[in-house]
Amino acid sequence: MSGRYRLTSVDTVEDEGSWLFTVRDQHGNDEEFFLIPCADDDRPPVEAWLNRCTHEAQPLYREGVGAIVRDGGVVCPKHGSMFDTCSGYCDNGEAADTTLPGVEIDVEDGQVYLVDDDVTFLRAGPSRDDDDDDGPGSTSHLQL
Repeated sequence: MSGRYRLTSVDTVEDEGSWLFTVRDQHGNDEEFFLIPCADDDRPPVEAWLNRCTHEAQPLYREGVGAIVRDGGVVCPKHGSMFDTCSGYCDNGEAADTTLPGVEIDVEDGQVYLVDDDVTFLRAGPSRDDDDDDGPGSTSHLQL
């Protein structure tokens, strides 16, 4: 479906800490993904993960804040589960033993390309129907 689409540069992702984009999947659903730096020398310098905790439909990347990273993991703002920035795997909290879905990307000459044939790039930034992003609900127990 998508071919090869230039998203942004590795430098931008590293400078901003994370970078959000929206795609349309093969079923016509709009999905948000975020790029995040990966510090594993055996992997690409950035990875792309679905912007939703595997435990609940809680965004991991928030407009104006980005994705919160601590000790090499993206932190879910609702329950504190941490997903490894390089593998997407979570070994703690409510989302333990799950892995964030990703999309295929390629990094070449410092540029990040979307190369996943199952999605089509729509835009940089959030999906347009995300009107309810006021943060975690009152059941949040996260403390930093």
